[in-house]
Amino acid sequence: MARTPTRLYADTSVFGGVFDEEFSDPSRTLFRQIREGRFQLVLSPLIQDELEVAPQDVRDLLDEVAPHAEVAPISSESLQLQRAYLEAGIVPERCADDALHVAIATVVKCSLIVSWNFVHIVHFDKIPLYNAVNRKKGYPTIAIYSPREVIEYEDENI
Repeated sequence: MARTPTRLYADTSVFGGVFDEEFSDPSRTLFRQIREGRFQLVLSPLIQDELEVAPQDVRDLLDEVAPHAEVAPISSESLQLQRAYLEAGIVPERCADDALHVAIATVVKCSLIVSWNFVHIVHFDKIPLYNAVNRKKGYPTIAIYSPREVIEYEDENI
């Protein structure tokens, strides 16, 4: 029996990670597994806007995967949740887009967010704070990981 793909929001850093020596292998594997149907990719206009100034190869990757992805809107609901994260002091105002990525993914009920942003998103101090605000506002908690932590490895006995 085929399993339902996990709804996954990949922020901008994951696209750039494909072309970064340190993050390339797990990022490429993640996008391959998205193409294979292991994950249902969710994008947002925020990702599209941020990648407009990225190198051409990163923009080409977005163009390649976008037709197979769901595009979640930046809704008033996600903007309100972003504001709650900022008011809770999870990230500074200058990093409001990081909070918006988390808010969009939460509002559209993604199971998880993947990111290489270890300062404002994938951080052991930040994740429980995002989820505390989510619970307070009536949203489910959301898992936040790097691509390395969510891809399936060929050798399960690692």
